[in-house]
Amino acid sequence: MRIGFVGLGNMGGRMAACVVRAGQKVLGYDVRTENVTAAGAKVAGSAGEVTGGSDIVLLSLPDSRIVEAVVLGEDGLLAHARPGQIVVDLSTAAPDSTTRIHGLLAERGAAYLDAGISGGAAAAETGALTLMVGGDAEVLDRARPVLDLFSANVFHCGPSGAGHTVKLLNNFLNAIALSATAEVMVAGKKAGLDLEVLLAVLNASSGVNFATLNRFPKIIHGDYLKGGLTNTLMLKDVNLYVELVARLGVASPNSAGPLASFGLARALGYADEISNTVVDAIGDLSGGVRLHTEEAP
Repeated sequence: MRIGFVGLGNMGGRMAACVVRAGQKVLGYDVRTENVTAAGAKVAGSAGEVTGGSDIVLLSLPDSRIVEAVVLGEDGLLAHARPGQIVVDLSTAAPDSTTRIHGLLAERGAAYLDAGISGGAAAAETGALTLMVGGDAEVLDRARPVLDLFSANVFHCGPSGAGHTVKLLNNFLNAIALSATAEVMVAGKKAGLDLEVLLAVLNASSGVNFATLNRFPKIIHGDYLKGGLTNTLMLKDVNLYVELVARLGVASPNSAGPLASFGLARALGYADEISNTVVDAIGDLSGGVRLHTEEAP
């Protein structure tokens, strides 16, 4: 199966590199050509060229607006799609946009899977991502040998749009945990607590979450785990969640917290920094608090 990749940035580049390391050839396109070569892929001149030269095309793009431009543009995927081809969208996108693209590609005989990803840069680097997939189960079976090259868990979540829906639900919980834990850790610092002990207590108690287990044990020592989702992208994901639950008619009183926290991080200059720096934004408004300070030599 000939493999194509469009969008070889922070996450896409790592996933494409996993495929290349597995001995597969990848035809890639990115607005930054150096991203394609860094992943070990062959450079294509456009998304359309990738589609024309691939049996399966993987997309890793920032949002639905860019996904639609890549798929529906003049030299995009739709113009070059053909019967039997598979397109897998690994982006975090709006489910209604996803189902629309699914229908348009189906008219050309091509299949579209929406595959939200979780695990961050570290899991992408080692091929240990979790994928939540929407679309036809038989198509997923055909795509699975490629997806398995960069994922440890692949869940079929339902029809088209279900994968991106599950992704938004997961990312909202991630945003809640990260922003709330950041606030708690700043409070712990200002209270004069030993942050190692505080985390040990949280991780043995009901406050435990992904951020207490995997993020803050590094952050308190100055390692922000750079390379993951930025504050801008986290805010985008939370807004997509709010739009989703509004369409579903679900009340969302808990969305105010992460919207405020990651919006604050953007406003204070952390827009393009990893979302873990939300703790520094909260620290800025709390008297210039940092969880970790470099010791003088």
